[in-house]
Amino acid sequence: MTEDNVRVNTSWERVEGDVLDQFRAHSVANLGDALDRLNITDGGIAPIWNGATAVGTALPVLTVAGDNKAVITALEHIRPGDMLVINAFGYEGRAIIGDNLAQRFAAFGAAGAVVDGYVRDAAIIEKLGVPVFARGLTPAGPFKNGPGTIGEPVAIGGVVVNPGDIVAADGDGVIVIPPHRAEEALKAVEEIVAREVALDAEVEALRNRDAR
Repeated sequence: MTEDNVRVNTSWERVEGDVLDQFRAHSVANLGDALDRLNITDGGIAPIWNGATAVGTALPVLTVAGDNKAVITALEHIRPGDMLVINAFGYEGRAIIGDNLAQRFAAFGAAGAVVDGYVRDAAIIEKLGVPVFARGLTPAGPFKNGPGTIGEPVAIGGVVVNPGDIVAADGDGVIVIPPHRAEEALKAVEEIVAREVALDAEVEALRNRDAR
């Protein structure tokens, strides 16, 4: 369907909340290793405030560069646990979201937002505690004309994101996990964590030996 110059697809499914909870226990780096170091967005997309982390179900949005009409329309389609994944074409000239939209994302239960573009109001967004990941900051506001799409595949940071994909983000960056690989990824990441615990124990043993 089309909503005033924005095409919307609602025929997709979200993963269960307990699946998202399992992914929240793991770092993006470990999840990346579990997925053969694939599906990780390029390093240009990073948290706009230190300590931001988020895991959610992808609600993809495609915008015209410098225009956020589709993002505003997406507010009507957010469900708890969603992660707004916005392809804004990496445009540096205008911010696609600011503190007002970030507050609204949180009010509708969104886990956060990943923007392949620029945003603003970083200090306020940090105070609000809303996890936002983007290419950078600019104070320039967006236009609101459209067109755009919601709930259709987008590309961010060199990775294709489908509606319903699992998106995890932290200080290292962002990874996208297709739902059909969720069980595989969780099993693999648990093995990776176990190996890291063993390696840490080896290092601790070496320290203790050298301290004698």
